[in-house]
Amino acid sequence: MDKAVEHVRNELIKIRTGKATTNLLDGIKVDYYGTPTPLIQLGNVSTPDYHTITIQPWDKTSMPLIEKSIIAANLGLNPANDGTLIRIPIPALNEERRKEIVKLVKKFAEDGKVAVRNIRRESIEHLKKTEKDEHISEDDRKHAETDVQKLTDRHIKDIEDLLGMKEKEIMEV
Repeated sequence: MDKAVEHVRNELIKIRTGKATTNLLDGIKVDYYGTPTPLIQLGNVSTPDYHTITIQPWDKTSMPLIEKSIIAANLGLNPANDGTLIRIPIPALNEERRKEIVKLVKKFAEDGKVAVRNIRRESIEHLKKTEKDEHISEDDRKHAETDVQKLTDRHIKDIEDLLGMKEKEIMEV
């Protein structure tokens, strides 16, 4: 269940909210000398202000490769190369786009909740099978099911909290 919550958290971090954050580029791999290399290993990635990400590659010959990888990632970002630095302006989001992003965020959260519920279902089935095999008593099974339900409720609340924070961040102008 912790892994499901962590997965939702990682998916939400990648979603663009109109503010520059280096996490936007976390999943991007650059084909560097034939090897897919994470972008963050090819240079300094920073956010000098709210609306710009800069990348200063250690190897200047990798700049076109980095630009191509950012464009290919379909994040809606357009990198600009000045010879020593790659600047990525983060455009402000309009209201319609914000609502689309909120729908996407809700989908990620719902997928996380479904994963947590599936784990609960599997755990309860395992407890029933264990009781049937006479390894535990009915009372112990019921207590364990109650504990599993409490864990499920806590993890679903964690996902809802993440969703609420991300929605607030997206809708903030």
